[in-house]
Amino acid sequence: MDVNGQITKVTWKIEVLSDVHSKSMDVNGQVTKVTWRIENFSTIQDKKLCSENFTVDGNKWRILIFPKGNTADHLSIYLGVANSSTLPAGWSRYAHFGLAVINQFDRELSIAGVTTQVFDVNGPDWGFTSFLPLTELHNPKRGYLVNDACLVEAYVFTDRSIGFISHELIVKTDSDKLKTKECDCVKAAMDNQRTTSTKAVEITNPSPTPPYCQIMAIEPEEPTEEDMNTFFTSLESKLWSSNTIFSREEAKEALAKVEKALNMTPVNFYDSGKLSPLKHAFKILASFDCSSTTLTIEQKKELFAMEESLKELADRAAKALQDKNFLTEKESIKLTITHKLDLNLIRYKEVESEVKQVEKRLAALHVQVEEAQKERENMLAEGKEIFKSSKEMKMELEALEMQWAEYEAMAKVAEEEESIVLAEWGRIKDFISSIKGKI
Repeated sequence: MDVNGQITKVTWKIEVLSDVHSKSMDVNGQVTKVTWRIENFSTIQDKKLCSENFTVDGNKWRILIFPKGNTADHLSIYLGVANSSTLPAGWSRYAHFGLAVINQFDRELSIAGVTTQVFDVNGPDWGFTSFLPLTELHNPKRGYLVNDACLVEAYVFTDRSIGFISHELIVKTDSDKLKTKECDCVKAAMDNQRTTSTKAVEITNPSPTPPYCQIMAIEPEEPTEEDMNTFFTSLESKLWSSNTIFSREEAKEALAKVEKALNMTPVNFYDSGKLSPLKHAFKILASFDCSSTTLTIEQKKELFAMEESLKELADRAAKALQDKNFLTEKESIKLTITHKLDLNLIRYKEVESEVKQVEKRLAALHVQVEEAQKERENMLAEGKEIFKSSKEMKMELEALEMQWAEYEAMAKVAEEEESIVLAEWGRIKDFISSIKGKI
């Protein structure tokens, strides 16, 4: 907490709240408090988020969050046992715990759920599926997401006889006047598993869980192939290390299985996938103990060694067969490639002949192109001469048109002159004709 009473921005923080007091029991105790700040909350695509592990009374725990809800339109939040897949059979732990999404405008408006539960191998995760409506969570006016960061807290106490955790403890842990207003963008990174001691307030009347918080276990997820392999490998190791006593009938059955496997070829045995059952059969034979047929230590060691030898021999036989078949496979590939090369050679000769024919056609076309080019050049030359003469004639025509009015006036005067001349000519002709008889 800073000097202004605001919550310091942290990524991960663990505290031990000391001197937590309950008036009803009149005792003090310690409660482990975990603070988990989740950045960029609205952009998270993962269905489930898991916090880092934290330890309470020698047991490792973690917080689980479903940002978009676990089969519900609410934020889902749980407390879980870390590494639950490795827990021994019969393991169980009691826990009194509280989970909260802090209101960063006003801490006392935070949403908190408090409950008790016995965690075991079959139920390693418990909490609240319908913890906070997603519409409320993402409403910027509510204060549960500020600067797209969600502040989650967990309170864990494992003493079955006393209950220290309550809603009041959660909302007033720091002080009665605390207001958690985030108004800057500073993020103080905390060292993992850092532990501090904080003074907590006195518990009087624990508040009930919010009405939409229902205590539920997480539905188990479908196991992956890796999960199943890990489980059965661990189971096999455990069974091998146990001192199980087998009957004579089981020993006979195991011996029959071994003999059946040995009657197979090493390669067929490798392909049969019967190594695992055979491994169990060798264990039965090595562990079988009867007063009249007790195996010596050397014989038991030899049986265990045989199991490994069979596996090695089968692997070697399979590898030898693979290497033997390798040449045959390569010969087949060689024949295929040779055949394709023959076809390619034939086709290449066909292509070579076709290319020569095309080249001949191209040569003939080249001659035609040259002739056509010459014909084109002659036609262009003739066109140029026509253009030149036409241009000269056009200029001559334009000159005539410019003097055409003058020529028309001259023609009109000439016509008049011609009429006058013809009239005078006729007069003279008539006069000569008139005096012809007088001479």
